[in-house]
Formats: sequence, structure tokens, C-alpha cells
Amino acid sequence: MIDTRILEITAELAKAENIVIVPHKGPDGDAMGSTLGLMHFLRDKGHKATVIAPNDYPHFLKWLPGNEEVIIYESEKEKADKLIKEAQIVFTLDFNHLSRCGGMHESLVASDAVFVMIDHHQEPSDYAHYTYSDSKMSSTCEMVYKFIDKLRANKKITPEIATCLYAGIMTDTGSFRFSSTSSDTHRAIADLIDKGAKNDQIHNNIFDTNSENKLQLLGTALQNLKVNKELRTAYISLSQEELDRHNFQKGDTEGFVNYGLALDGIIFAVIFIEKANEDLIKMSFRSKGDFDVNKFARAHFEGGGHINAAGGKSDLSLNDTIVKFNEILPEYSEQLRK
Repeated sequence: MIDTRILEITAELAKAENIVIVPHKGPDGDAMGSTLGLMHFLRDKGHKATVIAPNDYPHFLKWLPGNEEVIIYESEKEKADKLIKEAQIVFTLDFNHLSRCGGMHESLVASDAVFVMIDHHQEPSDYAHYTYSDSKMSSTCEMVYKFIDKLRANKKITPEIATCLYAGIMTDTGSFRFSSTSSDTHRAIADLIDKGAKNDQIHNNIFDTNSENKLQLLGTALQNLKVNKELRTAYISLSQEELDRHNFQKGDTEGFVNYGLALDGIIFAVIFIEKANEDLIKMSFRSKGDFDVNKFARAHFEGGGHINAAGGKSDLSLNDTIVKFNEILPEYSEQLRK
């Protein structure tokens, strides 16, 4: 799409006054960085562009330029529905199925707007009029950077746009260490720094502003670490009681799953987090090399994502979910022992 239909999108943008930009439910750094970066770009072009997030997001992202302009659908439904109804274009960023937008789903389905999807996850659905999908890309923020470039507007990238896009690329690449980080990714990052992104400040704002409770929760998570050396797998579990004991805040467990993957010899890591108020267990999967956690999550835990990073869920109890996981694991012994 990005090459063959860019002129059509340019024409649609020329006609559009009201634009809505939507991240997925439970937005992370890539989701908020891409939506806010695109918001600034479109506003600078004279559009009335608004980011509507399905629900709230972690405090360590709330310093991003434009954060104060974000509408949270769960708390401002009436205002958000009106904006969606009035929009000529809806951008959906960092997800590729409308089911990922939570309570906004019904309002978006009813919209007459032109939909533009920009996303790097596998197996996109076909709800959008224009789809820019590339699962090999490091992040949706890198895709927004390329999208702006294809619009021949690279010189219009301001420090605010650069900051948002840098933050999303940095978080979704694990600070540039994941295999999805390409030479093109580094070239984009270099350009964003040249255009005003302060890399040291961005890193500090996201990674070095932890609360005492979060670090104590990390200690509990590491105490719960279990390792299966034979199948090169590690997993962490956190119960609702443990979350409550450490005054859990949204985003506090971000990155915890990577500690399991940091163990020597481990190529598959999982974290199980009990969400008692939602009657489910939230799961994050990470892997190294060729072990496909996207396929694993889709096959067993109603999830998906990327080859080396995916999410899932279970409606069993925390203990029963872990039992189920350990029963499934031997089915993948050949792949895990490579």
C-alpha cells in the first residue's frame, strides 16, 4: 500500500478536516508514540486530529508531547463517540483487528470514515480501506516515520514528532536489541535525533523513573521465577494478592518477562499475571531465534503478535493456567531443544 496508494491517501487527507487516531487497548510505548507522533504531524498540516485511546496507559508514557490532548474512551465515551462520528478519516495504529480496541469497537464499526491501518503485527484483518502492514518492521513508530517520508514530508518532522517516534521505536525494540532492529531502524533513529529527539532524556523518562513499589514487585516476580532447563524455558507468575501488596499501577510489570529470557540458555520466557477484576490471566511470551511465540499464543492462549513477542490470555485460574502451559510445553520439545 505505502508505495502504490500513497497518492490516494494524499487525496483523502486533502479532503479531511476531522481525523481520529486510535491505538490498541492497553496502549504501550509504540502505540502511544505512533499515535501522538502522527497527531502532531497532521495538526501541523492543519487537520483537527485527535488521539482516542480505548483505556488509560502507564504513567511512564504520560510525559510524551501531546499527552494532555489524549481522550480516554472509557472515561469520555460521549465526547469520543461524537469525534468518531464526525471523522472523515480514522487511523488505527499498532493493531490489525478492531477487536483490539476494546469498548470502542461498536463506535468504530458504525463509522463512515475512511480507515487507514498502520501496523507491524502478523495476519492483519481487512477492515481498513488502506492497509500499511509489515511484520518485519521493528515498530509502528518506524512505519509512521516511513509513512511521513513517503508523503514527502520528512522535513516537516518537528522535535515533538521525533520524540514520540523515537520513544516508540526504542521501547518496541527493547532499546534496539531485538532482531527486528534493522540498519534502516538505526538510520531512522539517527534522523530523529538530528530532528530534535533527546535520546538520553527519553530513556530516562521511560526506564529510570520507577517507584519503590515497582522495584519491590520486580523482586517478588524474580522470586517466583521457574526454569525448565531441559526445554530452555523460564516463566514468572504474579498473583492478584502480590500485585495488591505492592500497590500495582498500570505498566508496572512492563519488561518483567525479559528477565526470564536473559538467563543463559533460555530461549522461551513467559509471564503469567492474574487479573482478578477481569477474571483472566494475562500472559506475555518472548523468545529468541526461530521459536515462534505468535503461533504458540494463537494455538493455545487466544493471543498473537510477532515471532519473538506475543501476548495471550486464559480464563482458568493462575495455577491451572500454569499447569496447562507445562502440559503443552513438551509438544514443542523438538523446537525448544534446537
